[in-house]
Amino acid sequence: MKKTVAVIGSNGAIGNSISEILIKDDSVQVVYKFSRILNNENSDKVKNIQIDIKDETSIEKSIGKLPNDIKFDLIFVATGMLHNDDDIFPEKSIKDISKKKLQKILLVNTVGPTLVGKYFIPFLKKDTRSVFAFLSARVGSISDNKLGGWYSYRASKTALNQIIKNFSIEIRRSNPNAIFVGLQPGTVKSYLSKPFEKNVKAENLFTPHYSAEKLLEVINNLDKDDSGKIYAWDGEEIQP
Repeated sequence: MKKTVAVIGSNGAIGNSISEILIKDDSVQVVYKFSRILNNENSDKVKNIQIDIKDETSIEKSIGKLPNDIKFDLIFVATGMLHNDDDIFPEKSIKDISKKKLQKILLVNTVGPTLVGKYFIPFLKKDTRSVFAFLSARVGSISDNKLGGWYSYRASKTALNQIIKNFSIEIRRSNPNAIFVGLQPGTVKSYLSKPFEKNVKAENLFTPHYSAEKLLEVINNLDKDDSGKIYAWDGEEIQP
């Protein structure tokens, strides 16, 4: 049976690449692309739906546009924020911490994906294996933190990882075939990583397409025992 998938944040670098790979995959019947700005027309295989993960009402409205009987094999949340062009940038020291930065980063990286989970989990398939994947980050690992800094971003991803673990525990009772996982995409050449590219070796700076391919490989190799865990693009488990 062909798969039905959803990509939330389909206009971002990784979300777009994930979507394009899945659209070309003959085993996929339809791809639902959720994004804040709609740029493309619908087709038999691609359905575009507006969503703003910072707004719970928008999330709730977005699922109202889905067919009543739809069930997803894969839901991929590809949203995230590290900086913007205005006033948000990773903190280098304690003096850089501000309420505004913390609230904004936590809203986008933790609150939004958590609310997406709240509304989309009922749409996971139950009779067969399904995966709910969230973009996370290695810097969300407390045990791996050797450098400090990046207070808001680190905290937002650590909190997201805890949410993923909670989802995996609770939903195991009602849907034992569902797998919840966080994924670290590596350093991807994108708007998010652009200010930091000069510090990354060329061989460690991935194109969005390469990262998306590797992440989908990880997803395809998951089993139920992997639910609640965080994995890097190469399949390495990232410890809490």
